[in-house]
Amino acid sequence: MATTFDPSTLRYDARGLIPAVAQDARTGEVLMMAWMNVEAVARTLESGRVTYWSRSRAAFWVKGETSGHTQKLVEMRVDCDRDSLLLRIDQTGPACHTNRRSCFYTSVQDGHEIVAMTPEF
Repeated sequence: MATTFDPSTLRYDARGLIPAVAQDARTGEVLMMAWMNVEAVARTLESGRVTYWSRSRAAFWVKGETSGHTQKLVEMRVDCDRDSLLLRIDQTGPACHTNRRSCFYTSVQDGHEIVAMTPEF
């Protein structure tokens, strides 16, 4: 069943934000998490270029606009509570600002943090 999607129907937090997890559409790898507001969701859907809301800069952030490490939207999914998003994307270059493929390169095992040294994480 298909209905017209309205970004304002999502459940945003008190700051007007919703978490968005970016996942490689081809491999399923989770690359990063960032925040979106209603306008960032709308801009992403209109342009196909993933646009986030930067909390620190209080400004829109088109992923890869300055680095060239772009995210092209393949599919947006809404969770059952409508309070988080899964962005299935085509990632060009690293997703993380540390120049790693994924922001999730620190593992916690048996009470210890293990940081992957290779950039493919």
